[in-house]
Amino acid sequence: MQPVRKRRGNTLNRTTQNSTPALKESVSQKKRQHFHVDLWFCLTLQNWILDFGRPIVMIILPLEWFPLNKPSAGDYFHMIYNVITPFLMLKLIERSPRALPRSAVYLCIITFVMGASIHLVGDSINHRLILSGYQLHLSVRENPIIKDLKPESLIDSFELLYYYDEHLGHLMWYIPFFIILFIYFSGCFTEAEGQKKIPISGWLLLGPSALYYWYLVTEGQITELFLLTFLAMVVMVIHQYHKGLSPDSNGLFLFCSFSVALLLVALWVIYLWNDPVLRSKYPGLIYVPEPWSYYTLHIKNH
Repeated sequence: MQPVRKRRGNTLNRTTQNSTPALKESVSQKKRQHFHVDLWFCLTLQNWILDFGRPIVMIILPLEWFPLNKPSAGDYFHMIYNVITPFLMLKLIERSPRALPRSAVYLCIITFVMGASIHLVGDSINHRLILSGYQLHLSVRENPIIKDLKPESLIDSFELLYYYDEHLGHLMWYIPFFIILFIYFSGCFTEAEGQKKIPISGWLLLGPSALYYWYLVTEGQITELFLLTFLAMVVMVIHQYHKGLSPDSNGLFLFCSFSVALLLVALWVIYLWNDPVLRSKYPGLIYVPEPWSYYTLHIKNH
């Protein structure tokens, strides 16, 4: 009888050990499906302070505190942003209800940090040019402080700097940023009706989040990238809907933030549609002026 009891005891222990990880995984899965108010709040707050607030801090603080040959307060803000944002995005991916491709996530994070670092250097020098009279609503060669430089090859160097700052840096920064958000969004679908509602905390964060995405699209000049990401999200929603799935509270929050941001971009374009100076600065099929160009053109001198 004793050997039989031992075998039964061993079987029961193995069953308990095997079921415990599954139970823990199920509990962890349920926890991850709740609205991530802590991460969304931290992302929104640091975006507003470290990204949007960066040029404002450089304008407000006295120049004597940060000489032109030293990093400015905005540069330190940018450095902190380059560390905190990838960390928060990795934490967001960790809370995805389903397993996501790690290699793609890591590659996006690495590219994101590299692009943001390129932008840090270009934007730092660009700010010092603004303090010296550089006008953002004019092209590099049309700026009074640039066009008279001798030798003229120096102008090519400033155009290269502008390319690194406004084109290459932005693309390497924002493409992986939106890819990560879309990868996360692709896992935010559920059948449970109770998980499809945005809580009050989410509605409070929706306005600031959408307004920041508006700033990101207009100042970063990434309208095409934003539209492609939003279109991919719409296609994903339709595809999952045919399977009987809908966005959960986190996916709905992200989708609504993008929707409101798209509306704000449209209103911004309509407001500045007939501005001849900005029209000249931003030619092409898609016309979306930068807020800081609008600032140096219409607000700074007043």
